[in-house]
Amino acid sequence: MIDQQIQKRIDTWLNGAYDQETKSTIKKLLIENEKELVDAFYTNLSFGTGGLRGLMGVGTNRMNQYTVKAATQGIANYIKKQPKTNQKPAVFISYDSRNQSKLFAEEAAKVLAGNGLHVYLTEKIRPTPYVSFGCRFKGCQAAIMITASHNPKEYNGYKVYWNDGAQVLPPHDEGIIDEVNLITSLEQIKSAISLNDPHIEHILNQVDEVYLSEIKKLPLHQKQNLEKGNQLSIVYTSLHGTGITLIPKAFEQCGFTNVAYVEKQCIPDGDFPTLKSPNPEEKAALQLGIDLLEKINGDILIATDPDADRVGVAVKHGNDVIILNGNQIACMLLDHIIKGLNANGQMPKNAAFIKTIVTTELFKEIVKSAQKDCFDVLTGFKYIAEKIREWETIADGPKYIFGAEESYGYLYGTLVRDKDAISTSLMIAEMALSLKLESKTLVDKLNDIYKTHGLFVEGLLSVKFEETKDGKEKMQKGMEKLERNPPKSINGSAVILLENYAKSIFIDMKTGKESVLTLPKSDVLIFWLEDGSKLIVRPSGTEPKIKIYGGIVNKKFDNIEVALVQAKEKVNLLLAALEKVLR
Repeated sequence: MIDQQIQKRIDTWLNGAYDQETKSTIKKLLIENEKELVDAFYTNLSFGTGGLRGLMGVGTNRMNQYTVKAATQGIANYIKKQPKTNQKPAVFISYDSRNQSKLFAEEAAKVLAGNGLHVYLTEKIRPTPYVSFGCRFKGCQAAIMITASHNPKEYNGYKVYWNDGAQVLPPHDEGIIDEVNLITSLEQIKSAISLNDPHIEHILNQVDEVYLSEIKKLPLHQKQNLEKGNQLSIVYTSLHGTGITLIPKAFEQCGFTNVAYVEKQCIPDGDFPTLKSPNPEEKAALQLGIDLLEKINGDILIATDPDADRVGVAVKHGNDVIILNGNQIACMLLDHIIKGLNANGQMPKNAAFIKTIVTTELFKEIVKSAQKDCFDVLTGFKYIAEKIREWETIADGPKYIFGAEESYGYLYGTLVRDKDAISTSLMIAEMALSLKLESKTLVDKLNDIYKTHGLFVEGLLSVKFEETKDGKEKMQKGMEKLERNPPKSINGSAVILLENYAKSIFIDMKTGKESVLTLPKSDVLIFWLEDGSKLIVRPSGTEPKIKIYGGIVNKKFDNIEVALVQAKEKVNLLLAALEKVLR
């Protein structure tokens, strides 16, 4: 039996000015799958601090042209309330290769145009970091990227950026959310009749050329790359996404011309036909690339996710192919950048580096050894961008150099204000080339880092829930249970410190003494164990699952291969033990 409030939402769609195909789908679900219909209408798709993300389909709780138009009307209303300037407000819009991404981008453009706002709409698919750059380059008030990043094909999303090219943060995120929540009917939405509206400007080549020209300046060994870049054998896959639009040109202009492409996966396709999930964190997504790497006896595989903001890496090391995780890539890039800047005499005295709280502590150790400052921020690259913006307003303040998150997101420099797999792919290629010229691989570099700073090993366990009303409620209850009754020990090791970001408190578990956490509130718990291990629990902001991160450190080992195996076993035991508590 459908409750009264849900039925009211369904009736609004059946009787309102919605298209006939949508109404037919609703009627069919009423007969064939009432549970799915309830999940589609039991609430409104939440417009969070990063925008929208959810399953595509009919209903108030789904990504569709109507929820997109309502969100865009809210954004338009918020922009029009901003202080007037001499420049007419404009919004930059692009989209990825997912099904309906182009439709959603075009509908958003028409709504903004209908509200008298100027729109720069890309003619074709482009990466997420390109939107951050385009927003800044065109001097826009805001930007919109239609993407669900690395989520499965059933999902889509809507990311919102503010005028600094970073995802919206307070107070703008809250202001936008309030305006979006006020849009409750189609009658409130203004929309241009067509994409030929004079407020919509179709763009592409100009921004492409400037963006590519700027990222060409980023590598640290440009002369070596141009002269010897063809000695590095690269395999590249865009996982059916947007990376193919710019990365081949970026490689070529920087001297990396020896590139083999995973041809099937370099065709943009929202069905992701060769993949279960287009996530470079998963080995299955890299398999075709690994196969090609082995076939041609290449040096390195680089894989970018559908919106090209995350990048995964696999390395040919001897007779083996080794997949590197996000923490390892982050630390190798960090080490490469620090050494390169020092060698070139370009390291600022006030250089500063940023990692998220779930990123490996090895990152902090490397920065510390370079006698520079490392800052922790909450999970999400928008918090790294927030620091960049803050520091730019401080005379002689920290100078941002590099930031990273364990989920394969990295940014060197401040050209854009989001993670950028395009510029990062260039830095990875440069790093691999420098090592090859010394008869080394990225695995050799990683082992050298471990020998210098200690063996840091991390693991991740995802506790998945259904994308339903019941599933989301179970996920919430799991977090509440863990917060109310935190374990005193995990896998036999006592919990000595607890960071509760939901309550902004830091608790000494031995004395019970509490102190205040300075980072913003967030649904995150961090357990520090007496043996130096670290466990973090937080719900995913993009998928129905709770993530458990584990990390251990060992600074006394004789054989690195043996120590790695032992460390991975220990991390897995810790993750499994905490999962039992969570369930």
